[in-house]
Amino acid sequence: MKDKTLINRFLIWRLKRINDRYFIIILSAIIGFLSGIAAYLLKSSVFYIEKLLTASFQLQQQNYWYVVYPAIGIFLTAFFIRYIIKDETRHGIPRILYVISKLGGKMKQHKIVSSLLGSSLTAGFGGSIGLEAPIISAGSSMGSILGQVLRLNYKTTILLIGCGAAGAMASIFTTPIAAVIFSLEVLMLDLTISSIIPLLMASATGAITTKLLFAEKMLVHFNVSEPFVVSDVPFFLLLGILTGLVSLYFNRATHFVTYQMESIKNTYVRFGIGATLLGILIFLFPPLYGEGYDVIRLIISGNSLNLLDNSFFYAFRDNAWFFVGFLAFLVVLKVIATTLTIESGGIGGIFAPSAISGGLTGFLFARLYNDLGFAKHLSEANFTLVGMAGVLGAVLHAPLTAIFLIAEMTNGYELIVPLMLTSTISFITIKSFDPHSIFTKKLAERGELLTHHKDQAVLTLLNVKDVIDKDIMTISPNATLKDLTRLIAKSKRNIFAVVEKNKEFIGLVILDDVREDMFNRDKYGVPITRYIRHIIGNEKVSVDDTMESVMEKFKQTGNYNLVVLNKGKYVGFVSRANIFNAYRQTLIDVSHE
Repeated sequence: MKDKTLINRFLIWRLKRINDRYFIIILSAIIGFLSGIAAYLLKSSVFYIEKLLTASFQLQQQNYWYVVYPAIGIFLTAFFIRYIIKDETRHGIPRILYVISKLGGKMKQHKIVSSLLGSSLTAGFGGSIGLEAPIISAGSSMGSILGQVLRLNYKTTILLIGCGAAGAMASIFTTPIAAVIFSLEVLMLDLTISSIIPLLMASATGAITTKLLFAEKMLVHFNVSEPFVVSDVPFFLLLGILTGLVSLYFNRATHFVTYQMESIKNTYVRFGIGATLLGILIFLFPPLYGEGYDVIRLIISGNSLNLLDNSFFYAFRDNAWFFVGFLAFLVVLKVIATTLTIESGGIGGIFAPSAISGGLTGFLFARLYNDLGFAKHLSEANFTLVGMAGVLGAVLHAPLTAIFLIAEMTNGYELIVPLMLTSTISFITIKSFDPHSIFTKKLAERGELLTHHKDQAVLTLLNVKDVIDKDIMTISPNATLKDLTRLIAKSKRNIFAVVEKNKEFIGLVILDDVREDMFNRDKYGVPITRYIRHIIGNEKVSVDDTMESVMEKFKQTGNYNLVVLNKGKYVGFVSRANIFNAYRQTLIDVSHE
C-alpha cells in the first residue's frame, strides 16, 4: 500500500512538473541505460563462462566436452525456467510481437531475469544460439514494466517497449541507427516525431553505456581492409540470389526441426534427443559452438583455416576442396544446431545464427570462386560481411536493419552499395516464397500480427471479448409467445436469444417475425419454437476469432448482429455498431500524435 501511495504521489508531481513528451524522453534514456547494463551482464557472463570451459582445449585435438557442455547448459536453463521461474512462456521477438498485438503491451516481470540468465547459461555452455533476442526481450520487458507501473496508455507503453528493444540492440552491437530501424521495421512501430525521438534517445544511451562498460574484445566489430570495387557488382547480385535461397532454407529448416521436436510430447525425451544431436554436431563441427561471431572474426582477419581447430577434421585443413565442403556443412548445419538448442529447452534467438550463416555463405561464395583460379580475385572479407546482411535481412524480412547493422559494425559505409544491392536482391528472392518473416509467420496465420497497414493494425488490436453486447435478453426454448411478449415489453432490442438452461444456444427470435401475433391473445399459448430462426455457420462467432475474420463474416452475411459462442455455449452478440465504435476509439489511441 505504501508503494502505491509513493507511485501516486510521484505521478501527481510528474503531471504538475514534467511535460508528457519530456517525460517519455527521460524514460527512454533510463530504459536505454538499463538495457546497456543488461547487455553488459549478459555478454560478460557468456564470455567468461565460455572462456572458463574451453581455455584448456588443444587446437589439434577434438574435445569430447563439446558433446557434454551444451547439454549441461540447456539442462540448467530448463531447470531454472521450469522449477524456479515456473513459466514455460516463449522468449524472443515473436513473443514481443504477440504482446504488442494481443496483450496490450503487458509483459511479465520475470522476462528480464529469465531471458538474461537463461540465455547466458545456454550460450555460455555452447548452445548454438544468438544473444540478441534474449537481450531485446529483456529490454522490451523493462519498457513494458515501466509503462504498467506508471499507468501509461497503450500507445506510450508500446513505444517504451520499442525503446527497450532499440536500447538493447544498440547495447549489444553498439549500432544505434540499426537499432532504431529494427524497432520500426520488425516491431512495426509507426515512424512519427513522437516515436523517433525516444527511440533515438534509448538507442544512443544504450550504445554509450556499452562503450563505457565493454572491453573491446567483447564487442562485435569488424574492419573493412579492402575497398569496394565496382566491377564486383555482378557478383554481389549473384550473392543476393544465393543468400535469398539460403534464407529460404534457413526458414524452412527451422520450421521443420521445430515441428519434429514439438511432436515429441515428453519433455525429458525431447531434451535427451535434442541435446545429444546438438552435442554430436558441435563435436564434429566446433564452429557451431556458442554464439558464433568468432567464426566471422577468423575469416575477416585472414585466419579462416583456424575454423578446423579442435575439430575431428583438423588434419585436412590444408586441403582446399575439403575446406570448401566443411564450410558448406557449416551453412547447412548452423540453423539445425540453433533450432535443436532452442527446442531442447535452451533460451536464445536466431538473429546471430542467421547472420553467421550469411557470413559463411558469402565467404564460401568468394573462396570457391577464387579456388577455381579465375583471373579476377574477390575480397573474401567483403563478401563475408555482405553475405551476413543478405541472409539476416531476408530471414528477418528487415533489409534496412541488416544494411545499417553491418555498416555500423564495420565502423563506416565503405560497403554500403554492395550491402544495399545484395540485401535487396536477397529480400526479393525470399519474399517471392515466404510473404512473412520467420518471426511473424505463425502470428500472421492466426491473424495476430500488427502491421504498418493502419486498418489491419487496428483490427488486430481489437478483441471480440471487448465488444460483446450482453444486453440482449434470453428466453427458454420451452417458453410460449406470452412469455416472449412480456420480455418484449422490457427489452430495448429487437432480437432475443433462445438458450437452454446449460447456456446451449438454440437460435434467435426476431421481433418482426412475431409482431402480428403478439397482439393476438388467442396465440399466446403458441410455443416460441415456431418463431425460432436457426443460425448457420458463418453467422456464428467464437470468442477466440480474430476481428478480421469477424468483419469478413459481417461482409458475407450482411447481418448487423452475429451471435458469440464459447464452445457452443451462448455468450452474447457482437454488432457492427459496437465494432465501429471500438475501432474509432482504438484508431484515436494509436494514431494521436
